[in-house]
Amino acid sequence: MKKSLFLFIAILFIQPLMAQTTYVLCGKLVDTKTGKVETEKTIIVEGNKIKNVMDGYIMPRSKTAKTIDLRDKVVMPGLIDFHVHIEMEFDARTRLNRYINNEADVAFNSVGFAKSTLLNGFTTVRDLGGTGVNISIKNAIDTGKIPGPRVFTAGKSLATTGGHADPTNGSSRKLIGNPGPKEGVVNSVEDAKKAVRQRYKNGADCIKITATGGVLSVAKSGDNPQFTIEEIKAICDTAKDYGMHVAAHAHGDEGMRRAIIGGVKTIEHGTYMSGATMELMKKYDAYLVPTITAGKEVEEKAKIKGFYPAIVVPKALAVGPQIQGTFAKAYKKGVGIAFGTDAGVFKHGNNGKEFGFMVEAGMPAMETIQSATITNAMLLKMENEIGQIQKGFFADIIAVDEDPTKNISTMENVVFVMKDGVVYKKN
Repeated sequence: MKKSLFLFIAILFIQPLMAQTTYVLCGKLVDTKTGKVETEKTIIVEGNKIKNVMDGYIMPRSKTAKTIDLRDKVVMPGLIDFHVHIEMEFDARTRLNRYINNEADVAFNSVGFAKSTLLNGFTTVRDLGGTGVNISIKNAIDTGKIPGPRVFTAGKSLATTGGHADPTNGSSRKLIGNPGPKEGVVNSVEDAKKAVRQRYKNGADCIKITATGGVLSVAKSGDNPQFTIEEIKAICDTAKDYGMHVAAHAHGDEGMRRAIIGGVKTIEHGTYMSGATMELMKKYDAYLVPTITAGKEVEEKAKIKGFYPAIVVPKALAVGPQIQGTFAKAYKKGVGIAFGTDAGVFKHGNNGKEFGFMVEAGMPAMETIQSATITNAMLLKMENEIGQIQKGFFADIIAVDEDPTKNISTMENVVFVMKDGVVYKKN
């Protein structure tokens, strides 16, 4: 009697701790490592990990195991967007909102942005700059308080005084102040080191610098260099000490050249990149994050009277049409490409449009998917955890209706999303 009672109590307490087993039946499966689309596969998920990938359709024997039937779908690993802004979604009120919104307002808005990103198939993102609320959003997702992608964030971007990420650009003289390393503004080698350490202290995972002027900042130049090589080297060397890589927003060629020599890992946008700088990227093993979708968006919105401040309009009209062409040249030259969209400049959830623009510019469909999976996983040093449907990897699994190698637009309509073994979307 005592033995039976003991077994009953043991089972009662152990059962809730046992991981749920799920069998995912896949009509087609994109193998991002080999670049092949395979047929009739079964993914066995246990807890938040992939336990096995098997040939054919395998049905569970256990009554407690679940089955997800995706035999009429194309299945692939969760996507990774290497450039988003999870705190914001740009509109005509964005500048005003900087002054009237509190951190709580930013956080509440971000909840919807994070959910939309996840439901559209992006299970991991790299967030490249906000107010610092992005770190809290990352933590809220990690602890299961809100749904969203796995977030690697830069916290607040680093800029020079008056540079693209100076938080007081366009402010009245009463509010402009003198922001420094704590606020992400750098004007010396010592400032650079302190700013990186402050980002680490705040909880950032990587560093983002604005190596040149930008399109949407309220400042005249969109492409002038804004850091010295010595400052960039100090940032990159300090970041390396703290286990972080550095991304550089850059439109102008000279700013890119300094950033690459200084040690950054990714160049964001790359609008006016020269052939010589493309060769420099290959030499230093730096990657281009194209953000073509953002380029298209700013060009379109600049044509709407009053949408952007007057100082922004000529920059948007000039930069927007250039980004896709530069990407095409860089890809043909053999520059490494990391998929990234700049979501937040446009509506979160529309990240999948980037695939079509990349294919339009000459990159094969499978390579665009690999750039959004295995390439970005490698750059995050998570190549053995995400970006593939393989045994031991996190159970980040998505599905679309059609074979993307035959119709890339299907990437804009993700119909199934699982992240960490939890199903968030199933049409």
